[in-house]
Amino acid sequence: MQRRNTDIHDVARKAGVSSATVSRVLAGNESVNVELRERVLDAVRELNYRPNRVAQSLRVQKSSTIGLIIPDIQNALFLSLVRAVEDLAYAHQLNVILCNTDDNPEKQKSYLDIMRSQQAAGLIVVPTHPKDAKMLSPVQASGTPIVLVDREITGFEADTVIVDNFRGTQLAIAHLVALGYRRIAILAGPQNLTPGRERLQGYYAALDSADIEPIPELVKMGTFKLDSGYDLTRELMLSANPPDAIFASNNLMALGCLRALHEMRVRIPEEVALISFDDMPWAEDLNPPLTAITQPSYELGQQALELLLNRMKNPDAAYRKVILQPQLIIRKSCGANRQE
Repeated sequence: MQRRNTDIHDVARKAGVSSATVSRVLAGNESVNVELRERVLDAVRELNYRPNRVAQSLRVQKSSTIGLIIPDIQNALFLSLVRAVEDLAYAHQLNVILCNTDDNPEKQKSYLDIMRSQQAAGLIVVPTHPKDAKMLSPVQASGTPIVLVDREITGFEADTVIVDNFRGTQLAIAHLVALGYRRIAILAGPQNLTPGRERLQGYYAALDSADIEPIPELVKMGTFKLDSGYDLTRELMLSANPPDAIFASNNLMALGCLRALHEMRVRIPEEVALISFDDMPWAEDLNPPLTAITQPSYELGQQALELLLNRMKNPDAAYRKVILQPQLIIRKSCGANRQE
């Protein structure tokens, strides 16, 4: 078997530093302290590492472009996030390249390759999969700062901004319980993604706090897409014992749920209550107005860009994780305001 060449990751492991730190030492960046610099250079000598000088010269070039990689441009949550990033980037004289992956890892890889070829100054990424570390690590190791938004990745250290999905779901289910609902269904998102997993965990925890036994047939696993919400809602309402309330794990699933309920002429909230994780600009104009857990989506974008700007200025700073808090917006779809 042919022995592979020593790479920058080997040097980083040997020196006990990040790959980004190795890149900065080799590029002659004076922001790295003396002790770290010596450890890196010792590792380079011991491993007989020979950096690619062409690639190294490209990495030190300055860029005024950042990449923003999101999974679904049609989702109102990400529209607001995009606006925040663009607003703040413009104020700092940065250009934003927007990439929509459709939660497709191959599209994400293609966009990452483009960002590297464009020598982007940094990336804000909503990853497609919790195992995306293999895809993102080489980009980060090349010296490109990365900030994760909305979702986390196993085995990948980076600045991160997320919403407290667990607490948000607890707020939603507790609201339904307080109104007297007991057969509460969930349209759950993909369990390989942080929001889907944490929202389902919050659902179970809230039922447990209310001494309500979970009913397996009321737990429907979906895809965070409108069609998924539609199909799963039909399954629930056509079952022998339909729920008296439904929690949709995101806004698109809630829209699909609403479409199915209206087609089936199921009255909301008289026959079934509905609450959504994610608010929508038009939620108050729906029939009935939709009760929702609202995420601070604009703040998600602001925080992400602020973390990226800080990482660009202070590449050796400790990684930060920012957790934003959602809120319950009470309207009429659960019956709380029927008297109005």
